[in-house]
Amino acid sequence: MAEKKWQKEIKDGYILVRNEGGKDIAYSPESGVKLLEEDGYLFKNLSGSGRLEKYEDWRLPAEERAEDLASRLSMEQIAGLMLYSSHQTVTSPGRGDTFNQRFAGTYDGKPFDMEHGDITQLTDQQKEFLETDQVRHILLTTVESAEAAAKWNNHIQEFCEGTGLGIPASISSDPRHGAASNGEFFVGARGMISQWPSQLGLAATFCPETVKRFGEILADEYRGLGIVTALSPQIDLASEPRWNRYNGTFGEGTKLTVDLARAYVDGCQTTEESPDGWGSRSVNAMVKHWPGGGTGEGGRDAHFSYGKYAVYPGENFEEHLKPFTEGAFRLDGKTGQASSVMPYYTISYGIDKKYGENVGNSYSKYIVQELLRDTCGYDGVVCTDWGITDTCSSDEMISGMNWGTAHLSVEERHYKALMAGVDQFGGNTKKAPVLAAYRMGCASAGEEAMQERMRRSAKRILKNIFRPGLFENPYVDTEESRHVVGNAAFMEAGFQAQKDSVVLLKNKGQVLPMKPGTKVYIPECPETWLYGMPALFAEDLRVPGHPWLEKALAGQYFTPVDSPEEADAAIVFMESPKPMLPGYSREKGYVPLTLQYRPYTSQKGRKKSIAGGDPFCYAHQEEGFRSRGNTSGVSSGYQASDRAYLGKTNTCANEKHLDVFLQTKEAMGEKPVIAVVDTSGPMVVSEFEPLADAVLMGFEIQKQAYLEVITGRHTPSGLLPFQIPADMDTVEEQQEDVPRDVRCYEDTCGHKYDFAYGMDFSQVIEDERVRRYR
Repeated sequence: MAEKKWQKEIKDGYILVRNEGGKDIAYSPESGVKLLEEDGYLFKNLSGSGRLEKYEDWRLPAEERAEDLASRLSMEQIAGLMLYSSHQTVTSPGRGDTFNQRFAGTYDGKPFDMEHGDITQLTDQQKEFLETDQVRHILLTTVESAEAAAKWNNHIQEFCEGTGLGIPASISSDPRHGAASNGEFFVGARGMISQWPSQLGLAATFCPETVKRFGEILADEYRGLGIVTALSPQIDLASEPRWNRYNGTFGEGTKLTVDLARAYVDGCQTTEESPDGWGSRSVNAMVKHWPGGGTGEGGRDAHFSYGKYAVYPGENFEEHLKPFTEGAFRLDGKTGQASSVMPYYTISYGIDKKYGENVGNSYSKYIVQELLRDTCGYDGVVCTDWGITDTCSSDEMISGMNWGTAHLSVEERHYKALMAGVDQFGGNTKKAPVLAAYRMGCASAGEEAMQERMRRSAKRILKNIFRPGLFENPYVDTEESRHVVGNAAFMEAGFQAQKDSVVLLKNKGQVLPMKPGTKVYIPECPETWLYGMPALFAEDLRVPGHPWLEKALAGQYFTPVDSPEEADAAIVFMESPKPMLPGYSREKGYVPLTLQYRPYTSQKGRKKSIAGGDPFCYAHQEEGFRSRGNTSGVSSGYQASDRAYLGKTNTCANEKHLDVFLQTKEAMGEKPVIAVVDTSGPMVVSEFEPLADAVLMGFEIQKQAYLEVITGRHTPSGLLPFQIPADMDTVEEQQEDVPRDVRCYEDTCGHKYDFAYGMDFSQVIEDERVRRYR
């Protein structure tokens, strides 16, 4: 008998086995899993066979283990692996919390008990999709705390460990490191999770090292929450300035986006001490959105039926592939390439010359199988964006984004996506449509060929579970989680990145840095309106006026006063303009998206839209027609419609931000007024810049980070990751697929707000970053 090489440790809800010189394993005593000893090491006998199977042997490569397990799975089990849950929360659905109420489940048939309930337990719905539909990929959204998330993960893993072949759950997350705008940073203080600028703000640092460090911290914190897949980074080349997802990109510089995409993925996927780069500190990166989602016609977004078309008037489609082919798929680290990729909802209009199909990217054999897999050689997991196989019931979000396939049944949509090369279906928790698609394939190509197709997907999916070590230890140490997630060092790194991301656009007469003891007036944020996706979950669309930051926090930097008359200077916080209508309304039809505060009427828009009408129109009942896929009783049929909006008008949900600035300037007279704009993308600044003495721009960061710059505690170093347009005419005239093609704004000091522009306190920055990326 071989010498014993293991020791057990009792943890909170599970047992950890340390294999000396090998991989540690962990299991729950409640799951029923048995252990096997071989060569002095312990292994989990997840199959229950009583012998060590290849997929259970942690000494073998992930590739071999995944192939072995894929060969053992039934088609029903593979169908379960292909599913990816809808949004799950680990927080109590309080009153007025519309988002969490929307996704809340039941416990033994009853709603959550606010007084005695335990949110870390599984809901009835979670148990059903884990057991009945054999779902193993779960999207986690809001959590009450790191400890709660860790315990919830452990309950899920215990459930999965004792089910079937013991395939652990793989939990994923959309980005969750955003900063609380009015939060306060204390050196040495902990937080819920480290807070960083938006991805666009990370781009404004022009620093791949910062982005890689963010990826490393993301991985540590995600693993502390039980998360092993990041539904990020978003590496769309942001060539269309009106897109409402611009803030999630790295901007419109191709080379910058390529380098930052590579740094992000290397940071989050790499476990440094591992021979192949994969291990217990690795998080799969699901890069998005193939083949680039930043070219929506007129800037409209494809979450909605009115924004389904991506257009290429500049014939620049290939440029949008570079962040993938030269960045995320060509890493410096040992993991080689991003392990997963998500196609966007869009129809890449007119790109498929071979089959002539205008369908959503996940349905396109040309876009997925031939371009991504065959031409680019990508063999990672392809997961659809959420809800593409559902039926679209309205123009609002949280409805099926089945663009170009409305005439197909749900089962036929699954089949079409499978045959296009897709591996997983985002937001789908029912295996029946996948099995129906499998049967369609058997009828068309034969059972043997279809089984081989399904097992190819299973192997890809399983590799992404094996490589982060989930088959060995899917559990999270709650005590360690408390120490890792939001620790002081991570909080400080995030706050440093926030400061580094601030761009100083203007500093007339070197009004900044502000001297100590300056008396400063800061007007409140006025009442505005909710806009975009948050409005879909809100009961009241009005946002009441409120202070931008606490007076006690301001008092740490200068002397806050209550009126312009008392002040030596004023700081006016603003947010970039938010279009009241997202490009369409039932009453007005198509309208322009606006990047200015005052009402905008399109004078330079196209007379005829590029994509024209829909292949299958999602029109309204009052218009007298419906899509062919609708059986509501309204007469069916195809009707062409044009998406042009020339002469139409849109307004701004936060126009009052400009009003407050102008009122403050008038009240201050000749005393300096500093505009601080928190932006989600390019915007028109001509409405206020001439009247401002200094202008700072940031990207969804804490107000305190601006104060650090304003008072000179931090020298501004951020650079614009996009061009600032001179006006809306140049926005209309630019081409959706061509980056950096607007006429740039020139301020009253003679500075042009071009890509990579930024100032320190005394002059325009001209450093190695500018020379490399401009």
